[in-house]
Amino acid sequence: MKTYMLLLAVILSTSSLFAQDFVKTDNSPMDAAFFPADAAKRAFREGISAPKIRVLYSRPSLKGRNIFTTEDKKKEGITVYGASWRLGANESTELLLMQDAMIGRKLIKAGRYSVVVTPTENEWTFHINSENDGWGNYSHQPEMDVVTVSVPVTMNEESLEHLSITLYSPNNDNTVHLKTGWGTYRTELPIVLK
Repeated sequence: MKTYMLLLAVILSTSSLFAQDFVKTDNSPMDAAFFPADAAKRAFREGISAPKIRVLYSRPSLKGRNIFTTEDKKKEGITVYGASWRLGANESTELLLMQDAMIGRKLIKAGRYSVVVTPTENEWTFHINSENDGWGNYSHQPEMDVVTVSVPVTMNEESLEHLSITLYSPNNDNTVHLKTGWGTYRTELPIVLK
């Protein structure tokens, strides 16, 4: 009986080893931006406050491609001017507000939102949307936009290979900028914490 039980235990424990296959690494890894920037490290360091804003996004690479095109031709660009874009890759980009905030001229309640952008050559229109857990911009329903704000695009000499998002306060006050950069494009969406 002991032999039978031991054999059964070995079979059960080894069978689970084969069921634990890992998915291969994605080409556009997920990243997070926090405000304050060190907020994610608060459990390990004293004097760091809890996050007030978090952005989760995937970071596509240029790989020699243009970011934007005027026509829907994938060989010429990654996304089309004037069309909704998920501001990243894979899952929809997520904005988590830990407290109420003003975006544009609208008070947004603390909570989770998706971020979709409609880019043009001179400005990007940010759609802060109440639809969550979507994949890409395919789940973007404009009627669920909580606020829509257009911000100017600037060009930078430094080209960023990977889409990058950071959160910072230019005046060390309650105004936080969601700064986006990819290639030579830069935008900043002001968020005023309440």
